[in-house]
Amino acid sequence: MKICMVAEGCYPYVVGGVSSWIHSMIRSFPEHEFIILAIVADRETGGKFKYELPENVSAVYEVYLNDDDWGKENRKRMSKKEYEALRSVVVNRTPDWEGFVKIISKPDFSYNDLVMGMDFYEAVKEAYSQKYTDVPFVDFLWTMRSMYLPLILVMSSKIPEADLYHCVATGYAGVLGAMAKMKYGCKLLVSEHGIYTREREEELIKATWVQGLYKDIWIDQFKKMSQLAYDQADVVTSLFAHASELQQELGCDKKKLRVTPNGVDASRFADIPQKTEEDKAYVNIGAVVRVTPIKDIKTLIRAFAYAKNRVKNLKLWIMGPCDEDEEYAKECFDIVEAMELEDVVFTDRVDVTQYMGRMDYTVLTSISEGQPLTILEGFAAKKPVVATDVGNCRGLIYGEGDDYGQAGILTHIMNVEEIANAFVALAMNPEMTKQMGEVGYRRLIDKYLISQMKDTYKEIYDRLSGE
Repeated sequence: MKICMVAEGCYPYVVGGVSSWIHSMIRSFPEHEFIILAIVADRETGGKFKYELPENVSAVYEVYLNDDDWGKENRKRMSKKEYEALRSVVVNRTPDWEGFVKIISKPDFSYNDLVMGMDFYEAVKEAYSQKYTDVPFVDFLWTMRSMYLPLILVMSSKIPEADLYHCVATGYAGVLGAMAKMKYGCKLLVSEHGIYTREREEELIKATWVQGLYKDIWIDQFKKMSQLAYDQADVVTSLFAHASELQQELGCDKKKLRVTPNGVDASRFADIPQKTEEDKAYVNIGAVVRVTPIKDIKTLIRAFAYAKNRVKNLKLWIMGPCDEDEEYAKECFDIVEAMELEDVVFTDRVDVTQYMGRMDYTVLTSISEGQPLTILEGFAAKKPVVATDVGNCRGLIYGEGDDYGQAGILTHIMNVEEIANAFVALAMNPEMTKQMGEVGYRRLIDKYLISQMKDTYKEIYDRLSGE
């Protein structure tokens, strides 16, 4: 079977998280051929792979959210039927996506003709007159053009043919998967690690580049895109029960939903290096993270500084790439220097199995997560975790349907004091730390092994290919 894995902003260009999951999935099914349909920012990003592709990956196709210059006004008009399809996408909450896809699929289609044409102008003017007249129309028009251009660029890209499309999010990836189903009559599987619509909503609420009611317009757009993916999908998976409930709230048919937890290969951590003589002088805290804002490394560093005032032999290891957001990484380095923290080590990307055994416990201070693989890898090495209450971190620490006990300490996001107190509590109670690590290991073996994840997806792949 040929499976097209559709991913936005991750594999094979970014290390960790969803990318690690995709890489693991492809390697778990060597009997299937995979092609990658990767959505990236622009052509400068293209081709810069961070992973060595498995042998069963036959091709990588790139789709760009930003591409050629555009902006020349066009006066070519649509037919009445085409205009109604365009209008439904711009104005309505229930778009005629199939009609819109037909417009974009025409041999002579031009995204510039569409976005700069009079028909788009008229549709935007109608949307404006309904409820947006408090803002200048010119600003509204250019916001709508900027919002629809990346969507139209994605939709007008070449979609390779496959037997099954596996989208690793809704959003732009889900739109491409939905278009593939319309075009080829294939099966569509959508797997959400975080809930895409909610994540974009959180980002937009905090964003400074968009203000006022324009935040709501962008949020509504992402909701419409996700609804398209939910409607067209044959199966929609999530990592834990609460995420599945959110998908249902956002409009996904309950009959399509399936909970499929992450899984790791525990055998990789069976005989890993333990503490060196130098390590034994420290309480080592391990953060296996990309140095990016969503991981909130600044809060992590500040919490470590406060904890170190109370436990002098704490040492923080930040193990992950620093090149994804170089400006943010420099800000983190500057904080470490300004606070004169000698025992903070940035390792950049490493083989986690060579470090995890040397840690006393792990930490994750993210402001958004799904079901973090780094926590599961820590559990495989019998290391408890200090984690913020995002995604499924609560379920991993306290358990869902088991009575094993507590496998770490849960904190609120961006709460320096709580995180620092958790660091101190584990550092001062080595027996408790060891016991929590054992609980995490038992929970992992019970529910979060890669073999269990593979069996679940094998059943889904086989059923969809059989249908």
